[in-house]
Amino acid sequence: QATCIEVREDRRSRDNQGALNLETAYVGVGANIEPEKNILEALRRLLPEGLTRVSTVYRTEPVNAPGEPFFYNCVAELKTGRPPAELKYSVLRPVEEALGRRRGTNKHSARPIDLDLIVYGTLEVNSEGLILPDEEIFTRSHLAIPLFELAPALVLPGGRLLRVLAESLGSRSMERLDGYTGFVRRSLFG
Repeated sequence: QATCIEVREDRRSRDNQGALNLETAYVGVGANIEPEKNILEALRRLLPEGLTRVSTVYRTEPVNAPGEPFFYNCVAELKTGRPPAELKYSVLRPVEEALGRRRGTNKHSARPIDLDLIVYGTLEVNSEGLILPDEEIFTRSHLAIPLFELAPALVLPGGRLLRVLAESLGSRSMERLDGYTGFVRRSLFG
């Protein structure tokens, strides 16, 4: 009887001294069920994963869900050695689940937390379950504007400047939450 051994390939890159090369990843963070508590807790759980910065937090209307509570949205920057699929499925999804997120058929329903990998270095991926950069950056102010705050020189596929995209989408439906943003940053980074 043959024994099967699972071998997991480590696709993380290393420099010529063997040190792990870190990639910059951006994660869209949103919540409209207890957002003050859940956004902070999700970000705290990302600290050991290389969380380095958090954009301004905005209060925004829910997309395609009239009558649902308003969202708090921001973008988090991580320096990570994890490949993108591992970051999404072994880090972000478990944090969502730990905070009570249950994925159902209505993708616009209220949620305690939503963590979306939106950019991973310069990587472009279009596969089932993982599209990078996230296509919603091109249509959602609550992703494009906070991302621009953290990565103003970012160039998206097709040579599109994030700065131009963020300006074209505008922030009319977004309310800056400067007090809460300051509280979050102090709580996370001192």
